[in-house]
Amino acid sequence: MKKNKYYVVWEGRAPGIYDSWEECQDQIDGFPGAKFKSYNDLESATVAFRGNPAEQLGLFRAMSKRASHPVINYSAFPEIRLDAIAVDAACSRNPGPVEYRGVLVDDGTQLFHVGPLEGGTNNIGEYLAIIHCAALLARSGDNSRPIYSDSKTARSWIKRGHSNTKLTPTTENVRLREILDRADAWLATHSIPNPILKWDTDRWGEIPADFGRK
Repeated sequence: MKKNKYYVVWEGRAPGIYDSWEECQDQIDGFPGAKFKSYNDLESATVAFRGNPAEQLGLFRAMSKRASHPVINYSAFPEIRLDAIAVDAACSRNPGPVEYRGVLVDDGTQLFHVGPLEGGTNNIGEYLAIIHCAALLARSGDNSRPIYSDSKTARSWIKRGHSNTKLTPTTENVRLREILDRADAWLATHSIPNPILKWDTDRWGEIPADFGRK
């Protein structure tokens, strides 16, 4: 039996607790600075909703599962570029609906969010997130702001100059493949001057753009 999840929306069109991803998405999709997270039971969701969202959203992260100090602030690590943009993707199945987004490391402000797109994979989402972010920075003329990604595969595709997915074309993933083709075409005609950096999850916790559904 599939276990129900509960979604807390602190900042969205209608803050509250929702028992389906579809209802939650209605509140956050396209909403600037949306803040939300999923929980496995209603009691935990209720406590979180009534508490401090900054703590729940991971603005203060666990250093690691074995850390002696349970929480940290990103600014505690001088090597973290707080002016950077962090990107991440989420995919409930493989293949399945995939979405990706980019947020400011400094304060978690969401800059873009795309999806869910049917019939995708997490690797594709991670790759598209980097390309989307790079194109956004190129349009604004910001050539020095770093991009953080925790995906080794997506970063390797960027170095390769195109995606390398084995995704089988279907009628379900037509839209996703169109976006992927456009991303490959953009990368073929543009260089990315912005540093693409590895987010050190083991030391810093989940990447700020994480969807929090693990």
